[in-house]
Amino acid sequence: MIFINLPMDKKYNYLLPLLLSVMLAAGMIAGYKFNPYNKPAIVKEGGKLGEVIDMIDMAYVDSVNIEKLTENAIRQLLFELDPHSVYLTKEENIESYQDLQGNFEGIGIEFNILNDTIIVVSPISGGPSEAVGIKAGDKIIYVENELVAGKGISTTDVRKRLLGKKGTQVRIKVLRPGMKNLLEFTITRDKIPNSSIDAAFMIDKTTGYIKINRFSAQTVDEFTTKLAELVLKGMTGLILDLSGNPGGYLDAAIKIADQFLNGKKLIVYTEGRQRKRQNYYSTSSGMFTNGKLVIIIDEGSASASEILAGAIQDWDRGLIVGRRSFGKGLVQEPILLKDSSEIRLTVARYYTPSGRFIQKPYQNGVQDYYMEMYHRFSNGEVFSKDSNNFPDSLKYKTAKGRIVYGGGGIMPDIFVAVDTSANSALLSELNRKGIFPTFSLFYLDQNRQFLLKNYPDFETFNKNFQVESIRATFIQYAEKQKISVNPNQFERSKKIIYAQLKAFIARHLYGNDAFYQIINQINPEFQSAYRTIISNYLIK
Repeated sequence: MIFINLPMDKKYNYLLPLLLSVMLAAGMIAGYKFNPYNKPAIVKEGGKLGEVIDMIDMAYVDSVNIEKLTENAIRQLLFELDPHSVYLTKEENIESYQDLQGNFEGIGIEFNILNDTIIVVSPISGGPSEAVGIKAGDKIIYVENELVAGKGISTTDVRKRLLGKKGTQVRIKVLRPGMKNLLEFTITRDKIPNSSIDAAFMIDKTTGYIKINRFSAQTVDEFTTKLAELVLKGMTGLILDLSGNPGGYLDAAIKIADQFLNGKKLIVYTEGRQRKRQNYYSTSSGMFTNGKLVIIIDEGSASASEILAGAIQDWDRGLIVGRRSFGKGLVQEPILLKDSSEIRLTVARYYTPSGRFIQKPYQNGVQDYYMEMYHRFSNGEVFSKDSNNFPDSLKYKTAKGRIVYGGGGIMPDIFVAVDTSANSALLSELNRKGIFPTFSLFYLDQNRQFLLKNYPDFETFNKNFQVESIRATFIQYAEKQKISVNPNQFERSKKIIYAQLKAFIARHLYGNDAFYQIINQINPEFQSAYRTIISNYLIK
Protein backbone atom coordinates (compact mmCIF):
# COMPACT_ATOMS: atom_id res chain seq x y z
CA MET A 1 0.00 0.00 0.00
CA ILE A 2 1.37 3.36 -0.96
CA PHE A 3 0.24 6.79 0.04
CA ILE A 4 1.58 10.17 -0.87
CA ASN A 5 1.72 12.19 2.30
CA LEU A 6 -1.37 14.33 2.80
CA PRO A 7 -1.22 17.80 4.37
CA MET A 8 -3.15 16.90 7.49
CA ASP A 9 -2.34 17.75 11.07
CA LYS A 10 -2.27 14.28 12.31
CA LYS A 11 -1.00 7.37 11.99
CA TYR A 12 0.12 -16.82 8.88
CA ASN A 13 2.89 -16.04 11.14
CA TYR A 14 4.48 -16.26 7.74
CA LEU A 15 1.99 -14.10 5.96
CA LEU A 16 1.16 -10.76 6.44
CA PRO A 17 0.43 -8.42 7.28
CA LEU A 18 0.31 -5.84 6.92
CA LEU A 19 -2.66 -3.99 4.33
CA LEU A 20 -2.04 -0.88 6.47
CA SER A 21 -4.14 1.20 8.83
CA VAL A 22 -6.33 2.83 6.22
CA MET A 23 -7.61 -0.65 5.39
CA LEU A 24 -9.34 -0.57 8.71
CA ALA A 25 -11.72 1.76 7.01
CA ALA A 26 -11.40 1.08 3.35
CA GLY A 27 -9.76 -2.17 2.38
CA MET A 28 -6.47 -2.88 0.69
CA ILE A 29 -5.09 0.13 -1.14
CA ALA A 30 -2.03 0.10 -3.33
CA GLY A 31 -1.12 3.74 -3.36
CA TYR A 32 -1.82 7.40 -3.67
CA LYS A 33 -0.83 9.84 -6.33
CA PHE A 34 -1.88 13.12 -4.83
CA ASN A 35 -0.98 16.77 -5.25
CA PRO A 36 -0.94 18.18 -1.72
CA TYR A 37 -1.32 21.74 -2.99
CA ASN A 38 -4.62 21.20 -4.76
CA LYS A 39 -7.90 19.87 -3.51
CA PRO A 40 -8.93 16.51 -4.98
CA ALA A 41 -11.47 16.62 -7.75
CA ILE A 42 -15.12 16.84 -6.73
CA VAL A 43 -17.33 14.54 -8.76
CA LYS A 44 -20.96 15.32 -9.42
CA GLU A 45 -23.66 12.69 -9.66
CA GLY A 46 -25.00 12.09 -13.12
CA GLY A 47 -25.02 9.86 -16.14
CA LYS A 48 -26.96 6.64 -16.53
CA LEU A 49 -26.27 5.43 -12.98
CA GLY A 50 -27.63 8.62 -11.48
CA GLU A 51 -30.58 8.48 -13.83
CA VAL A 52 -31.49 4.95 -12.70
CA ILE A 53 -31.13 5.81 -9.03
CA ASP A 54 -33.33 8.87 -9.49
CA MET A 55 -35.99 6.75 -11.21
CA ILE A 56 -35.92 4.21 -8.35
CA ASP A 57 -36.31 7.03 -5.87
CA MET A 58 -39.32 8.44 -7.72
CA ALA A 59 -41.17 5.32 -8.86
CA TYR A 60 -40.12 2.14 -7.00
CA VAL A 61 -42.97 0.32 -5.28
CA ASP A 62 -41.38 0.33 -1.82
CA SER A 63 -39.43 2.95 0.06
CA VAL A 64 -35.69 2.68 -0.52
CA ASN A 65 -32.64 3.98 1.30
CA ILE A 66 -31.23 5.82 -1.70
CA GLU A 67 -27.98 6.75 0.04
CA LYS A 68 -27.18 3.14 0.88
CA LEU A 69 -28.28 1.99 -2.58
CA THR A 70 -25.96 4.53 -4.20
CA GLU A 71 -23.02 3.55 -2.01
CA ASN A 72 -23.53 -0.15 -2.79
CA ALA A 73 -23.61 0.65 -6.50
CA ILE A 74 -20.36 2.62 -6.25
CA ARG A 75 -18.66 -0.14 -4.30
CA GLN A 76 -19.70 -2.73 -6.88
CA LEU A 77 -18.45 -0.54 -9.73
CA LEU A 78 -15.03 -0.21 -8.13
CA PHE A 79 -15.03 -3.88 -7.16
CA GLU A 80 -15.19 -4.72 -10.86
CA LEU A 81 -12.02 -2.71 -11.63
CA ASP A 82 -9.22 -4.02 -9.41
CA PRO A 83 -8.57 -5.06 -5.79
CA HIS A 84 -7.42 -1.62 -4.73
CA SER A 85 -9.95 0.88 -6.06
CA VAL A 86 -12.29 1.53 -3.13
CA TYR A 87 -15.08 3.75 -1.83
CA LEU A 88 -15.15 5.36 1.61
CA THR A 89 -18.08 7.03 3.29
CA LYS A 90 -17.42 10.36 4.97
CA GLU A 91 -17.02 8.63 8.34
CA GLU A 92 -14.73 5.92 6.94
CA ASN A 93 -12.64 8.57 5.21
CA ILE A 94 -12.07 10.45 8.46
CA GLU A 95 -11.31 7.23 10.34
CA SER A 96 -8.79 6.10 7.76
CA TYR A 97 -6.65 9.20 8.20
CA GLN A 98 -7.00 9.12 11.97
CA ASP A 99 -5.72 5.54 12.00
CA LEU A 100 -2.65 6.50 10.01
CA GLN A 101 -1.98 9.60 12.05
CA GLY A 102 -3.01 8.77 15.60
CA ASN A 103 -3.47 6.22 18.36
CA PHE A 104 -6.35 3.88 19.04
CA GLU A 105 -7.12 0.85 21.18
CA GLY A 106 -8.48 -2.41 19.84
CA ILE A 107 -7.42 -5.82 18.55
CA GLY A 108 -5.00 -4.51 15.92
CA ILE A 109 -6.00 -5.78 12.51
CA GLU A 110 -6.33 -4.31 9.06
CA PHE A 111 -9.35 -5.69 7.29
CA ASN A 112 -11.49 -5.54 4.21
CA ILE A 113 -15.16 -6.40 3.68
CA LEU A 114 -15.64 -8.63 0.65
CA ASN A 115 -18.86 -10.39 -0.31
CA ASP A 116 -20.33 -9.33 3.04
CA THR A 117 -17.52 -11.01 4.96
CA ILE A 118 -14.76 -9.45 7.09
CA ILE A 119 -11.37 -10.59 5.78
CA VAL A 120 -8.20 -9.96 7.76
CA VAL A 121 -5.74 -8.28 5.44
CA SER A 122 -3.03 -8.10 8.08
CA PRO A 123 -2.52 -8.20 11.83
CA ILE A 124 -0.78 -4.99 12.87
CA SER A 125 2.80 -5.63 13.86
CA GLY A 126 3.20 -5.71 17.62
CA GLY A 127 -0.55 -5.72 18.21
CA PRO A 128 -2.70 -8.19 20.16
CA SER A 129 -4.07 -10.02 17.10
CA GLU A 130 -0.57 -10.79 15.87
CA ALA A 131 0.29 -12.11 19.34
CA VAL A 132 -2.53 -14.68 19.34
CA GLY A 133 -1.86 -15.87 15.79
CA ILE A 134 -4.46 -14.12 13.62
CA LYS A 135 -3.30 -14.45 10.02
CA ALA A 136 -3.86 -12.63 6.78
CA GLY A 137 -6.80 -14.16 4.93
CA ASP A 138 -8.73 -15.20 8.04
CA LYS A 139 -12.47 -14.57 7.66
CA ILE A 140 -14.19 -13.31 10.81
CA ILE A 141 -17.50 -15.15 11.13
CA TYR A 142 -18.50 -14.47 14.75
CA VAL A 143 -17.74 -11.68 17.21
CA GLU A 144 -18.82 -12.59 20.76
CA ASN A 145 -21.13 -15.32 19.37
CA GLU A 146 -22.81 -12.79 17.08
CA LEU A 147 -22.86 -13.87 13.44
CA VAL A 148 -21.29 -11.05 11.46
CA ALA A 149 -20.82 -12.76 8.09
CA GLY A 150 -23.51 -12.33 5.47
CA LYS A 151 -25.30 -9.71 7.55
CA GLY A 152 -24.48 -6.57 5.59
CA ILE A 153 -22.00 -5.36 8.22
CA SER A 154 -20.28 -2.04 7.54
CA THR A 155 -16.76 -0.91 8.32
CA THR A 156 -18.09 1.30 11.09
CA ASP A 157 -19.99 -1.66 12.59
CA VAL A 158 -16.80 -3.74 12.59
CA ARG A 159 -14.87 -1.01 14.32
CA LYS A 160 -17.55 -0.64 16.99
CA ARG A 161 -17.26 -4.35 17.79
CA LEU A 162 -13.47 -4.67 17.68
CA LEU A 163 -12.19 -1.37 19.00
CA GLY A 164 -12.40 -0.99 22.75
CA LYS A 165 -10.68 -0.11 25.98
CA LYS A 166 -7.25 -1.54 26.64
CA GLY A 167 -7.43 -4.68 28.78
CA THR A 168 -10.90 -5.72 27.70
CA GLN A 169 -11.33 -8.99 25.83
CA VAL A 170 -13.22 -10.00 22.72
CA ARG A 171 -13.82 -13.50 21.36
CA ILE A 172 -13.92 -14.06 17.64
CA LYS A 173 -14.33 -17.13 15.44
CA VAL A 174 -12.58 -17.20 12.10
CA LEU A 175 -12.65 -19.40 9.04
CA ARG A 176 -9.11 -20.03 7.83
CA PRO A 177 -8.53 -21.15 4.24
CA GLY A 178 -7.74 -24.87 4.09
CA MET A 179 -9.41 -25.62 7.44
CA LYS A 180 -12.90 -27.10 7.83
CA ASN A 181 -13.70 -25.90 11.34
CA LEU A 182 -13.86 -22.40 12.77
CA LEU A 183 -10.96 -21.29 14.96
CA GLU A 184 -11.76 -19.40 18.13
CA PHE A 185 -9.50 -16.65 19.47
CA THR A 186 -9.65 -14.66 22.67
CA ILE A 187 -7.99 -11.29 22.11
CA THR A 188 -7.15 -8.79 24.82
CA ARG A 189 -7.49 -5.29 23.41
CA ASP A 190 -4.49 -3.04 23.74
CA LYS A 191 -3.14 0.25 22.55
CA ILE A 192 -2.18 -0.26 18.94
CA PRO A 193 1.43 0.70 18.33
CA ASN A 194 1.70 4.11 16.70
CA SER A 195 5.42 3.95 16.03
CA SER A 196 6.36 2.54 12.64
CA ILE A 197 9.71 1.34 14.00
CA ASP A 198 9.33 -1.91 15.94
CA ALA A 199 12.97 -2.19 16.93
CA ALA A 200 16.38 -0.63 16.33
CA PHE A 201 19.54 -1.94 17.99
CA MET A 202 23.11 -3.07 17.46
CA ILE A 203 23.48 -6.84 16.98
CA ASP A 204 27.22 -6.69 17.40
CA LYS A 205 29.84 -3.93 17.38
CA THR A 206 29.37 -3.12 13.68
CA THR A 207 25.99 -4.55 12.64
CA GLY A 208 22.69 -2.81 13.22
CA TYR A 209 19.08 -3.93 12.89
CA ILE A 210 15.98 -1.84 12.19
CA LYS A 211 12.48 -3.24 11.72
CA ILE A 212 9.87 -1.03 10.03
CA ASN A 213 6.27 -2.21 10.36
CA ARG A 214 4.72 0.34 7.96
CA PHE A 215 5.43 3.59 6.15
CA SER A 216 3.42 6.23 8.00
CA ALA A 217 3.61 10.00 8.26
CA GLN A 218 6.19 9.68 11.07
CA THR A 219 8.36 6.95 9.57
CA VAL A 220 11.01 9.12 7.95
CA ASP A 221 11.70 11.07 11.14
CA GLU A 222 11.65 7.90 13.26
CA PHE A 223 13.90 6.01 10.85
CA THR A 224 16.49 8.75 10.37
CA THR A 225 16.73 9.24 14.12
CA LYS A 226 17.33 5.52 14.72
CA LEU A 227 19.71 5.28 11.75
CA ALA A 228 21.80 8.17 13.05
CA GLU A 229 21.96 6.61 16.52
CA LEU A 230 23.25 3.32 15.11
CA VAL A 231 25.78 5.04 12.86
CA LEU A 232 27.14 6.90 15.90
CA LYS A 233 27.50 3.54 17.65
CA GLY A 234 29.80 2.35 14.86
CA MET A 235 27.39 0.62 12.50
CA THR A 236 28.94 -0.35 9.18
CA GLY A 237 26.36 -2.96 8.19
CA LEU A 238 22.57 -2.77 8.46
CA ILE A 239 19.81 -5.40 8.39
CA LEU A 240 16.59 -3.62 7.41
CA ASP A 241 13.61 -5.84 8.23
CA LEU A 242 10.55 -5.20 6.04
CA SER A 243 8.94 -8.59 6.66
CA GLY A 244 5.19 -8.23 7.02
CA ASN A 245 5.34 -4.53 6.16
CA PRO A 246 2.26 -3.79 4.02
CA GLY A 247 3.38 -0.37 2.84
CA GLY A 248 2.09 3.14 3.43
CA TYR A 249 3.16 6.56 2.20
CA LEU A 250 5.11 6.63 -1.06
CA ASP A 251 7.28 9.56 -0.09
CA ALA A 252 8.38 7.77 3.10
CA ALA A 253 9.69 4.82 1.06
CA ILE A 254 11.44 7.23 -1.34
CA LYS A 255 13.10 9.22 1.43
CA ILE A 256 14.32 6.09 3.19
CA ALA A 257 15.70 4.72 -0.09
CA ASP A 258 17.46 8.08 -0.44
CA GLN A 259 19.42 7.32 2.73
CA PHE A 260 21.12 4.40 0.96
CA LEU A 261 21.72 5.68 -2.59
CA ASN A 262 24.48 7.96 -3.83
CA GLY A 263 23.67 10.93 -6.04
CA LYS A 264 20.74 11.24 -8.42
CA LYS A 265 19.39 7.74 -8.95
CA LEU A 266 15.90 6.75 -10.04
CA ILE A 267 14.04 5.16 -7.11
CA VAL A 268 10.63 4.55 -8.69
CA TYR A 269 8.44 5.91 -11.46
CA THR A 270 4.68 5.97 -11.96
CA GLU A 271 2.72 6.00 -15.21
CA GLY A 272 -0.89 5.45 -16.32
CA ARG A 273 -3.20 5.80 -19.31
CA GLN A 274 -4.14 9.33 -18.31
CA ARG A 275 -1.08 10.04 -16.16
CA LYS A 276 2.26 11.01 -17.58
CA ARG A 277 5.37 9.30 -16.31
CA GLN A 278 6.65 10.79 -13.07
CA ASN A 279 10.14 9.95 -11.83
CA TYR A 280 11.31 10.01 -8.23
CA TYR A 281 15.05 10.32 -7.62
CA SER A 282 17.48 10.08 -4.76
CA THR A 283 19.59 13.05 -3.69
CA SER A 284 23.12 13.40 -2.36
CA SER A 285 22.00 13.64 1.26
CA GLY A 286 22.00 9.95 2.19
CA MET A 287 23.28 9.06 5.64
CA PHE A 288 24.22 5.42 4.91
CA THR A 289 25.30 5.21 1.27
CA ASN A 290 28.40 3.02 1.66
CA GLY A 291 27.77 0.52 4.45
CA LYS A 292 26.67 -3.06 3.87
CA LEU A 293 22.92 -3.44 3.51
CA VAL A 294 20.62 -6.50 3.66
CA ILE A 295 16.83 -6.19 3.44
CA ILE A 296 14.43 -8.89 4.70
CA ILE A 297 11.13 -9.35 2.86
CA ASP A 298 8.37 -11.98 2.79
CA GLU A 299 4.83 -12.59 1.52
CA GLY A 300 3.50 -9.72 3.61
CA SER A 301 5.93 -7.11 2.34
CA ALA A 302 3.91 -5.00 -0.05
CA SER A 303 3.80 -1.83 -2.07
CA ALA A 304 6.03 0.81 -0.45
CA SER A 305 8.16 -2.01 0.98
CA GLU A 306 8.54 -3.39 -2.53
CA ILE A 307 9.50 0.03 -3.89
CA LEU A 308 12.29 0.31 -1.35
CA ALA A 309 13.51 -3.27 -1.81
CA GLY A 310 13.22 -3.01 -5.61
CA ALA A 311 15.29 0.16 -5.79
CA ILE A 312 18.04 -1.28 -3.58
CA GLN A 313 18.09 -4.49 -5.65
CA ASP A 314 18.02 -2.78 -9.06
CA TRP A 315 20.93 -0.52 -8.15
CA ASP A 316 22.87 -3.45 -6.58
CA ARG A 317 23.13 -1.38 -3.42
CA GLY A 318 22.35 -4.34 -1.14
CA LEU A 319 21.01 -7.86 -1.05
CA ILE A 320 17.41 -8.96 -0.51
CA VAL A 321 16.79 -11.97 1.78
CA GLY A 322 13.60 -13.93 2.40
CA ARG A 323 10.74 -14.91 0.09
CA ARG A 324 8.85 -13.30 -2.78
CA SER A 325 6.99 -10.22 -1.68
CA PHE A 326 3.26 -9.64 -2.04
CA GLY A 327 3.21 -8.06 -5.51
CA LYS A 328 1.34 -4.77 -5.35
CA GLY A 329 2.12 -2.07 -7.87
CA LEU A 330 -0.97 0.07 -8.41
CA VAL A 331 -1.33 3.74 -7.51
CA GLN A 332 -4.57 5.31 -6.26
CA GLU A 333 -5.77 8.87 -6.50
CA PRO A 334 -8.27 10.18 -3.92
CA ILE A 335 -11.35 11.79 -5.48
CA LEU A 336 -13.57 13.69 -3.08
CA LEU A 337 -17.32 13.48 -3.62
CA LYS A 338 -19.61 16.35 -2.74
CA ASP A 339 -20.82 14.75 0.51
CA SER A 340 -17.19 14.36 1.70
CA SER A 341 -17.13 10.66 0.91
CA GLU A 342 -14.27 9.58 -1.30
CA ILE A 343 -13.28 7.11 -3.97
CA ARG A 344 -9.68 6.03 -4.31
CA LEU A 345 -9.26 5.13 -7.94
CA THR A 346 -6.34 3.29 -9.49
CA VAL A 347 -4.86 5.77 -11.97
CA ALA A 348 -1.30 4.55 -12.52
CA ARG A 349 1.21 1.75 -12.06
CA TYR A 350 4.56 2.06 -10.38
CA TYR A 351 7.79 0.58 -11.73
CA THR A 352 11.19 -0.13 -10.19
CA PRO A 353 14.29 1.56 -11.68
CA SER A 354 14.94 -1.36 -14.07
CA GLY A 355 11.39 -1.03 -15.40
CA ARG A 356 9.84 -3.90 -13.45
CA PHE A 357 6.08 -3.81 -12.91
CA ILE A 358 5.60 -5.99 -9.84
CA GLN A 359 1.81 -6.11 -9.58
CA LYS A 360 0.60 -9.71 -9.42
CA PRO A 361 -2.37 -10.67 -11.66
CA TYR A 362 -5.90 -9.94 -10.46
CA GLN A 363 -7.94 -10.88 -13.54
CA ASN A 364 -9.50 -13.90 -11.77
CA GLY A 365 -11.23 -11.75 -9.21
CA VAL A 366 -10.59 -10.34 -5.78
CA GLN A 367 -11.17 -13.61 -3.92
CA ASP A 368 -8.51 -15.37 -5.96
CA TYR A 369 -6.26 -12.34 -5.54
CA TYR A 370 -6.36 -12.56 -1.76
CA MET A 371 -5.99 -16.35 -1.82
CA GLU A 372 -2.79 -16.17 -3.88
CA MET A 373 -0.64 -16.03 -0.75
CA TYR A 374 -2.15 -19.31 0.45
CA HIS A 375 -1.56 -20.84 -2.98
CA ARG A 376 2.16 -20.23 -2.41
CA PHE A 377 1.97 -22.76 0.43
CA SER A 378 -0.06 -25.35 -1.48
CA ASN A 379 2.19 -25.16 -4.56
CA GLY A 380 5.37 -25.37 -2.49
CA GLU A 381 6.75 -21.95 -3.40
CA VAL A 382 7.48 -20.95 0.18
CA PHE A 383 9.38 -24.18 0.81
CA SER A 384 11.60 -24.29 -2.28
CA LYS A 385 13.18 -21.63 -4.45
CA ASP A 386 12.87 -23.99 -7.43
CA SER A 387 9.08 -23.64 -7.23
CA ASN A 388 9.39 -20.02 -8.31
CA ASN A 389 9.18 -20.04 -12.10
CA PHE A 390 9.26 -16.80 -14.08
CA PRO A 391 8.95 -16.51 -17.88
CA ASP A 392 11.70 -14.79 -19.83
CA SER A 393 9.27 -12.00 -20.68
CA LEU A 394 9.49 -10.87 -17.05
CA LYS A 395 13.28 -10.82 -17.00
CA TYR A 396 15.11 -7.56 -16.23
CA LYS A 397 18.68 -6.61 -15.36
CA THR A 398 20.11 -4.66 -12.47
CA ALA A 399 22.76 -1.96 -12.80
CA LYS A 400 25.48 -4.63 -12.71
CA GLY A 401 23.65 -6.97 -15.07
CA ARG A 402 22.16 -9.37 -12.55
CA ILE A 403 18.87 -11.00 -13.59
CA VAL A 404 15.74 -9.98 -11.67
CA TYR A 405 12.06 -10.55 -12.42
CA GLY A 406 8.84 -8.57 -12.46
CA GLY A 407 5.22 -9.60 -12.72
CA GLY A 408 4.42 -10.49 -9.11
CA GLY A 409 6.50 -9.06 -6.29
CA ILE A 410 10.22 -8.78 -5.55
CA MET A 411 12.10 -12.10 -5.68
CA PRO A 412 14.91 -12.06 -3.10
CA ASP A 413 18.56 -12.65 -3.97
CA ILE A 414 18.80 -15.18 -1.12
CA PHE A 415 15.77 -17.43 -0.63
CA VAL A 416 14.77 -18.57 2.87
CA ALA A 417 12.23 -21.40 3.08
CA VAL A 418 9.41 -21.46 5.62
CA ASP A 419 10.34 -23.78 8.50
CA THR A 420 7.40 -25.78 9.86
CA SER A 421 9.44 -28.44 11.69
CA ALA A 422 8.52 -27.10 15.15
CA ASN A 423 4.82 -26.49 14.47
CA SER A 424 2.20 -28.40 16.45
CA ALA A 425 -1.48 -28.24 17.36
CA LEU A 426 -0.44 -27.26 20.88
CA LEU A 427 1.60 -24.31 19.66
CA SER A 428 -1.29 -23.14 17.50
CA GLU A 429 -3.72 -23.33 20.41
CA LEU A 430 -1.35 -21.49 22.75
CA ASN A 431 -1.09 -18.72 20.19
CA ARG A 432 -4.81 -18.61 19.38
CA LYS A 433 -5.74 -18.19 23.02
CA GLY A 434 -3.08 -15.57 23.64
CA ILE A 435 -1.34 -17.58 26.35
CA PHE A 436 2.17 -16.20 25.83
CA PRO A 437 1.42 -12.51 26.47
CA THR A 438 -1.10 -13.21 29.24
CA PHE A 439 1.20 -15.66 31.04
CA SER A 440 4.09 -13.22 30.86
CA LEU A 441 1.98 -10.59 32.63
CA PHE A 442 0.78 -13.15 35.18
CA TYR A 443 4.35 -14.25 35.86
CA LEU A 444 5.64 -10.69 36.11
CA ASP A 445 2.95 -9.69 38.58
CA GLN A 446 4.48 -12.18 41.00
CA ASN A 447 8.16 -11.98 40.08
CA ARG A 448 8.93 -8.52 38.66
CA GLN A 449 11.05 -7.32 41.56
CA PHE A 450 12.94 -10.61 41.76
CA LEU A 451 13.67 -10.51 38.03
CA LEU A 452 14.82 -6.89 38.02
CA LYS A 453 17.07 -7.53 41.04
CA ASN A 454 18.69 -10.60 39.52
CA TYR A 455 18.65 -9.36 35.91
CA PRO A 456 19.12 -5.58 36.13
CA ASP A 457 19.63 -5.22 32.37
CA PHE A 458 18.67 -7.06 29.22
CA GLU A 459 22.14 -8.41 28.54
CA THR A 460 22.17 -10.18 31.93
CA PHE A 461 18.64 -11.50 31.40
CA ASN A 462 19.35 -12.73 27.88
CA LYS A 463 22.48 -14.53 28.97
CA ASN A 464 21.34 -16.03 32.28
CA PHE A 465 17.54 -16.41 32.42
CA GLN A 466 16.56 -20.05 31.81
CA VAL A 467 13.00 -20.62 30.60
CA GLU A 468 13.21 -24.23 31.78
CA SER A 469 12.90 -22.89 35.32
CA ILE A 470 9.32 -21.70 34.65
CA ARG A 471 8.21 -24.64 32.48
CA ALA A 472 6.03 -26.24 35.18
CA THR A 473 4.44 -22.89 36.06
CA PHE A 474 3.65 -22.22 32.42
CA ILE A 475 2.10 -25.67 31.84
CA GLN A 476 -0.02 -25.29 34.96
CA TYR A 477 -1.20 -21.87 33.78
CA ALA A 478 -2.03 -23.21 30.30
CA GLU A 479 -4.02 -26.10 31.74
CA LYS A 480 -6.01 -23.66 33.88
CA GLN A 481 -6.93 -21.99 30.61
CA LYS A 482 -8.38 -25.35 29.49
CA ILE A 483 -5.47 -26.24 27.22
CA SER A 484 -4.39 -29.88 27.24
CA VAL A 485 -0.58 -29.84 27.10
CA ASN A 486 0.50 -32.85 25.06
CA PRO A 487 4.08 -33.70 26.15
CA ASN A 488 5.18 -34.84 22.69
CA GLN A 489 3.83 -31.72 21.04
CA PHE A 490 5.43 -29.58 23.73
CA GLU A 491 8.83 -31.12 23.03
CA ARG A 492 8.38 -30.66 19.29
CA SER A 493 7.58 -26.97 19.71
CA LYS A 494 9.78 -26.31 22.74
CA LYS A 495 12.22 -24.10 20.88
CA ILE A 496 9.48 -21.73 19.78
CA ILE A 497 7.56 -21.92 23.07
CA TYR A 498 10.64 -21.06 25.10
CA ALA A 499 11.66 -18.26 22.76
CA GLN A 500 8.22 -16.66 22.87
CA LEU A 501 8.01 -16.94 26.65
CA LYS A 502 11.40 -15.33 27.12
CA ALA A 503 10.72 -12.67 24.49
CA PHE A 504 7.38 -11.56 25.98
CA ILE A 505 8.81 -11.39 29.49
CA ALA A 506 11.77 -9.39 28.17
CA ARG A 507 9.45 -7.00 26.29
CA HIS A 508 7.64 -6.07 29.51
CA LEU A 509 10.89 -5.67 31.44
CA TYR A 510 13.20 -4.01 28.91
CA GLY A 511 11.15 -2.90 25.88
CA ASN A 512 10.50 -3.91 22.29
CA ASP A 513 14.16 -4.12 21.23
CA ALA A 514 14.61 -6.90 23.78
CA PHE A 515 11.68 -8.83 22.32
CA TYR A 516 13.21 -8.85 18.84
CA GLN A 517 16.72 -9.62 20.04
CA ILE A 518 15.32 -12.85 21.51
CA ILE A 519 12.77 -13.80 18.89
CA ASN A 520 15.28 -13.23 16.08
CA GLN A 521 17.36 -16.06 17.53
CA ILE A 522 14.79 -18.48 16.06
CA ASN A 523 13.93 -16.38 12.99
CA PRO A 524 15.43 -18.09 9.90
CA GLU A 525 15.11 -14.95 7.75
CA PHE A 526 17.03 -12.91 10.28
CA GLN A 527 19.67 -15.59 10.73
CA SER A 528 20.20 -15.78 6.96
CA ALA A 529 20.44 -12.00 6.74
CA TYR A 530 22.99 -11.87 9.58
CA ARG A 531 25.14 -14.60 8.01
CA THR A 532 25.03 -12.66 4.77
CA ILE A 533 26.01 -9.31 6.22
CA ILE A 534 28.98 -10.66 8.20
CA SER A 535 30.26 -12.66 5.23
CA ASN A 536 31.82 -9.64 3.53
CA TYR A 537 29.53 -10.21 0.58
CA LEU A 538 30.31 -8.61 -2.75
CA ILE A 539 27.59 -7.96 -5.31
CA LYS A 540 28.92 -8.86 -8.74
